[in-house]
Amino acid sequence: MRASLLQIAVDPDESPDARRARVASLVAGQDGLADLVILPELWTVGAFSYDVFEAEAEPLDGPTHRAMAKAAADASVWLHAGSIVERAPDGALFNTALVYSPDGDLVRSYRKIHRFGFDQGEAVLMAAGDEPVTVPVPGLPLGLATCYDLRFPELFRSLTDAGALALVVSAGWPERRREHWTLLSRARAVENQAYVLACATAGTHAGVPQAGHSLVVDPWGEVLAEAGAAEEVLTVDLDPELVATTRDRFPALKDRVLGLAPPTR
Repeated sequence: MRASLLQIAVDPDESPDARRARVASLVAGQDGLADLVILPELWTVGAFSYDVFEAEAEPLDGPTHRAMAKAAADASVWLHAGSIVERAPDGALFNTALVYSPDGDLVRSYRKIHRFGFDQGEAVLMAAGDEPVTVPVPGLPLGLATCYDLRFPELFRSLTDAGALALVVSAGWPERRREHWTLLSRARAVENQAYVLACATAGTHAGVPQAGHSLVVDPWGEVLAEAGAAEEVLTVDLDPELVATTRDRFPALKDRVLGLAPPTR
């Protein structure tokens, strides 16, 4: 399977509508070049542009959905369309990832479980998801995570237990913590013996420089490819059999000890 990570630059001078059209064209351009295309977190608005979340929120069937569904069908690819600011029917906002089949059908959505910001920003403005999500991509089942989720290994273990062979992380990660981005992506790959496909934004969101440096990590923790800081398309061939081989030759997952009691004093 061939995967393309589209590291999209977010420019405050480019409107969300203009960016949707541009990104849809980039996705459609992957026709014949990739089987799976991945976009970063909140690329329509910018992950740190908290002041526009309310105004730019959209339902699951809103303008981003319409553009991405058509782009996936035009390119005949599985498309992880990054995430949107979703407005739920009750008015609550969620950071929601969308995944489309090669027919353009929305097959899965994932509401980000771990919200960043502590007592401000996303953590205050958005509600938390509560359900891990996998996607039945033939030959390479995906587990979904978004940005700050990367710091919580228990989510990734639950996705692995649910059958994921590749773990997709869509992010708007700040440049000042770029070393964490690379370190944690490799750690999640090693501990779950799975591919990690980590796609981040470039550019600047609300004055916050973005890390870029999207990367693909194999089940041994080796970085197969890594982008730079600017907008870039990163394309990598993935071998699902490598996951099975890795887990067979080094069966660490079988040695887990579950249900331990808490330590005593």
